[in-house]
Amino acid sequence: MKGDFKAGFYCPEGKLVIELDGSRHYSEEGIIRDIRRDRFIESPGLRIPGFSDREILENLTGVLEKIWSYL
Repeated sequence: MKGDFKAGFYCPEGKLVIELDGSRHYSEEGIIRDIRRDRFIESPGLRIPGFSDREILENLTGVLEKIWSYL
């Protein structure tokens, strides 16, 4: 994916970008950067569910189910 942002995972067939949000995403600077990133990624019609590190560690099945629901 081109632009100022790097996607954690990009599935062009599903128009899906998946982001894994670690602790740096919860600072004021991280939140602003994420908002800009999301607007950039969503502008061509892509979807971008984000998951926290904690959510993945504690509820991997739920995360995978949510990802499948987008495809």
